[in-house]
Amino acid sequence: MARDRFTPDFDPDCGDALLTSARHDIVIGRWQGLRDLLRATGADWLTRGHRVRLLAQACAGSTTVESWLAAEPHSADALVLRAATETARAFTLAVAAGRGVPIDRERIDTAVLACLRATEAWPEDPTPWVSLISMARLYPTGVRRRELDRWWDELHRRDRYTVEGHLQVLHYYSARWHGSHGLMYDFARDAAGVAPPGCALPVLVQYARVEEFRYALDRATGQHAAVGMGQHWSNDGAVGDVRRTWHRWLAGRGDVAVAPAELRDLSHLAHAACHAGTTDIAAAVMHMMGRRATRTPWSYTGDPEKQLIRRRGDLGLRG
Repeated sequence: MARDRFTPDFDPDCGDALLTSARHDIVIGRWQGLRDLLRATGADWLTRGHRVRLLAQACAGSTTVESWLAAEPHSADALVLRAATETARAFTLAVAAGRGVPIDRERIDTAVLACLRATEAWPEDPTPWVSLISMARLYPTGVRRRELDRWWDELHRRDRYTVEGHLQVLHYYSARWHGSHGLMYDFARDAAGVAPPGCALPVLVQYARVEEFRYALDRATGQHAAVGMGQHWSNDGAVGDVRRTWHRWLAGRGDVAVAPAELRDLSHLAHAACHAGTTDIAAAVMHMMGRRATRTPWSYTGDPEKQLIRRRGDLGLRG
């Protein structure tokens, strides 16, 4: 009997059906679905962060969140989503402006003020602090170290092991923004080193490796893009990082289902394991993911669908 052909599922909501339903409401300008979703999510910070981030991206091109605030001006959920939406809008402008081109300072300040207002609306919620740290990247010279440390302390106090929060700091410290490769890797490895068994923070090292690769691609074209990067994914350090992340995070996990908010992290480890040649780990992580996948980081090294099909075939995984 012929095997079923594997086709990856790049659902932008990572299998979160309730989030998909709420995102459909945005298309028709209906905000009630957003309210109901975030109210039901409550203080599940992992799921809340995932949902707010993706809702904000969808809301950035509409006035749905403003309609919600007009109807419920004191809603903590609406204020948190507005902060994330203003952050998404600011980054959209920054991308459109081009690398190294600053956007209007007033636009950045507006988003920062929305974040600060959201922190007051639900003081226990780490989500607006993630948005705030993300916004720090858009200031032309960053923010004062004391200010970034204060924002980080506030986030860390609310959600000590947040991958998304750590990821925003990692980006801030990267060479593409306000730091260097060394500073970025130091931060990632320090976070991984203090993470308890089963915590996803060790995968920050794989995010850092992707960030370094993107930095090289941004500054090179054609054949020059590959110069010096031939062993980027498969040198001894990269292989060791993959094995450490697997053992610290997933080796003892068993058959626990993969949450939608975890899929992007698993995709980064699967990508790193495939490129590092650690086939045992690549097969295990891809088995956990099933058909679900995120386009990044695969999109930085080729066509995501073709790569996933080929890699799974090489590993002997069935559809």
